[in-house]
Amino acid sequence: MEVAPRISFDDTSIAFSSKSDSELRRTAFMFQSMNNPLLVKVGTNLINAAFKLHLPIKGIVRKTLYKQFCGGVNIKDCQATIKTLDEYGIGTILDYSVEGEKTEKGFEATFKELLRTVDFAKGNPAIPFCVFKVTGVGKFAILQKVQEGATLSKEEEAAYKRIEERVDAICKRAWENDVRIFIDAEETWIQDTIDTLAYAMMRKYNLKKPIVYNTFQMYRHDMYANLKRAFHYAATHNHWLGVKLVRGAYIEKERDRAEEMGYPDPMQPTKQATDDDFNKALKFCVDNKQRIALCCGSHNEHSNHLLAELMDKYNVKPGDPNFYFAQLYGMSDNISFNLSAAGYNVAKYVPYGPVAAVLPYLFRRAEENTSIAGQTSRELTLIQKEIKRRQSQ
Repeated sequence: MEVAPRISFDDTSIAFSSKSDSELRRTAFMFQSMNNPLLVKVGTNLINAAFKLHLPIKGIVRKTLYKQFCGGVNIKDCQATIKTLDEYGIGTILDYSVEGEKTEKGFEATFKELLRTVDFAKGNPAIPFCVFKVTGVGKFAILQKVQEGATLSKEEEAAYKRIEERVDAICKRAWENDVRIFIDAEETWIQDTIDTLAYAMMRKYNLKKPIVYNTFQMYRHDMYANLKRAFHYAATHNHWLGVKLVRGAYIEKERDRAEEMGYPDPMQPTKQATDDDFNKALKFCVDNKQRIALCCGSHNEHSNHLLAELMDKYNVKPGDPNFYFAQLYGMSDNISFNLSAAGYNVAKYVPYGPVAAVLPYLFRRAEENTSIAGQTSRELTLIQKEIKRRQSQ
């Protein structure tokens, strides 16, 4: 069988085709700054303090970190970003990234905004997915108590029922609007509760096509087995399994809690073990494409290459609607744009929300780029390469 040519993630003319020279220089400055761990640590602490003291620094944040990683303050504000990505064949995953709500009023406001994202995506091929966190619509502590099997008070039972109702309403709206929706993964000590909700939604709304996707964090040593169990459940109940594969986002928090509370570390023993299980999971999903719809959420070039090769090997067309690649807005454009140029389905997570409210998200992106070995250096090297290429023309 003829093998498809390997996609090059080094083609910077494609990777940064959407950026003007000035935008490219601004991006280079951002990644140069994030290449300095001390600067990131001090900077995030100073920004946090400035916001708490109500100092006028919102404009600075909005023109730097926020502009790099977010689409806008509200859905309307995101339209220019959605349009630009669409011009290059890249979809938008609208992500209302306000975090830390703790009141019923806050949860209800987030819930209504999530319904607005699903309504906005209806009939819009430029927005193939929406996404939400269950902790955005209900209390973390309630989810934890449910997972622990603890007895809930009447008030807590009512609160958990509201969580179930909100999750169902969001997924139902997605089903009615024919919009696919991701349920994000969270900490292990609430993830079983989230999984239970996710699979109930799949059983209800994924009968004819994949609408609801659960997220599998492969840095957990039990996650490959969980994926296989989820597939078995879907096959038994005759519905589609929507799978978003990621490596994971809470490793330090997970390890610290396990050590503090004296239970076995739920994380993989090594980065290589995570990579191995991630790639095994890709193959498992392609092997079972008759029942699984997959989104590969990865900034790892090898994993993206591997999925493209597996799709070719198993005769999955690049444009098959049940196979997507996804990266975060503001990162890994060399992967996103080159995959799209080769005809694959690609989408970017585009967070939005008020500047102060999305600070936790922005700080995670800055810290992630600093902590992932070679991530920032790789981004910066490619940007500098493209700047030189343009200068030499």
